[in-house]
Amino acid sequence: MGLTFFKNTVLLVVLTIISCGNGPLTPNGGNEVKNTMKDGENEIVVGAEQFHLYSELLKGKNVGVVANQTSFLENENQHLVDFLISKKVSVKKVFAPEHGFRGTADAGEHVKDGVDSKTGVPLISLYGNNKKPSQEQLKGIDVVVFDIQDVGARFYTYISTLHYVMEACAEAGIPVIVLDRPNPNGHYIDGPILEKEHQSFVGMHPIPVVHGMTIGEYAKMINGEGWLKNKIKCKLTVVEIENYTHDTPYALPIKPSPNLPNAQSINLYPSLCFFEGTFINAGRGTEMQFQVFGAPSLPASKYTFEYTPQSNEGAKNPKFKGELCHGKDLRNEPHLNKINLEWLIDAYNANGKKKDFFNSFFVKLAGTDKLQKQIEQGLSAEEIRDSWKEGLAGFQKIREKYLFYP
Repeated sequence: MGLTFFKNTVLLVVLTIISCGNGPLTPNGGNEVKNTMKDGENEIVVGAEQFHLYSELLKGKNVGVVANQTSFLENENQHLVDFLISKKVSVKKVFAPEHGFRGTADAGEHVKDGVDSKTGVPLISLYGNNKKPSQEQLKGIDVVVFDIQDVGARFYTYISTLHYVMEACAEAGIPVIVLDRPNPNGHYIDGPILEKEHQSFVGMHPIPVVHGMTIGEYAKMINGEGWLKNKIKCKLTVVEIENYTHDTPYALPIKPSPNLPNAQSINLYPSLCFFEGTFINAGRGTEMQFQVFGAPSLPASKYTFEYTPQSNEGAKNPKFKGELCHGKDLRNEPHLNKINLEWLIDAYNANGKKKDFFNSFFVKLAGTDKLQKQIEQGLSAEEIRDSWKEGLAGFQKIREKYLFYP
């Protein structure tokens, strides 16, 4: 298939078919700041809001929906599943990724199958042992709609879920419709390229940590680069975002997971998630998730900010629960347009237990064993960044083939 709707110069392309509520989150979590492009004819319109462009693809079909709490239509003030049902779409199953359909589970927590209490639609977890829909689970489904807000980091597992959904649907001959949403970290590309020997659910593809693509563009890349098993192609439709560029500031209307509560945490996440592969706490167990970091063993003379992690939503058993941590408060740091390595390097050098600093998860997050070795060898942040240049240049050439937006 090959179908594209064009509009005039005021409006962007909004739909491409490819063969192969709350106010927005702000740095402090309030609702007072509007998106830069949310004004009259320049308003950002996400794919899900453009029902007129994909309604015919659902008419008379049994529909499966891959969704979580971010699958929300602001203009309708409704979850996508509720909205589709109100439009008489036959939603037969909902597939939920990490954190579950309502988005309240811990990172890595097992999420059980069940039934959505509001709609009665069966829920199937795509996390734990069942990351890829089985052919039995897809039986009776004619088309799958994927609508999940991503944050643009390789180790954020929603793009891994996207891969497995596309693969399973390709094997079953079921088309996939991706309702595209902006990438809040889409304004830059950075980090080491993942190496094949370090593939995992937190990194499946040879891309940098920050890829600078929307989830619709990324789906097109998965197809185009032959990343699905046996290079099978998914019959893919992407409903594009209206009035969006990669440099358009965008504040998410709903937090994408329990430990990304606001715009500041989302912007810092690609830099601070590396701490998840160390014994440093990155704010889990506080209300400052991915905006602070610390540990009891960091020197209080240098790390003057103090906090004590406790059990909370999304972190039932955080690192150093109940222990006083000395660390750094990043809540007022300027907006990043590159990964900050200085915080990681400084914490490694300041900590008295260098031998125990990294754990086995770090290499999976980095997608390479080189970064850990570089830090242990005493390389500076700039020296490490220089080692990324060739890989990033190669990725950017590949990425250009799959972009919908300037």
